[in-house]
Amino acid sequence: QVRLVESGGGLVQAGGSLRLSCTASGLTFSNYVVGWFRQAPGKERDYVAHIRWNNLDYSDSVKGRFTISRDNAKNMAYLQMSSLKPEDTAVYSCAAAPPFYRSIAYARAASYNYWGQGTQVTVSS
Repeated sequence: QVRLVESGGGLVQAGGSLRLSCTASGLTFSNYVVGWFRQAPGKERDYVAHIRWNNLDYSDSVKGRFTISRDNAKNMAYLQMSSLKPEDTAVYSCAAAPPFYRSIAYARAASYNYWGQGTQVTVSS
């Protein structure tokens, strides 16, 4: 059974930092692309970033502020978030996808097979 579990969310002031973690089990983690998405109340789920081997990509809204990384030996992925803004407030979820698609496909939630339950990030102004 595949499980993805996020942790590290919380309440932070604008300008602050948080590091989210995604712990995977039940799959050969190194074989999968890992993505981070977020969903604010009343809004659609948005792409944040993904990592495939050493290739990284980010949405324009977080580029330069967020950093995605992974540790395959630990079956974990991370999202380091800095210079946080109130508009970053959302539930953040990690997801895993097979590495067969073009990079642009990983900005779409439909490309991912497995999802975590999400962790709340709230940024106060």
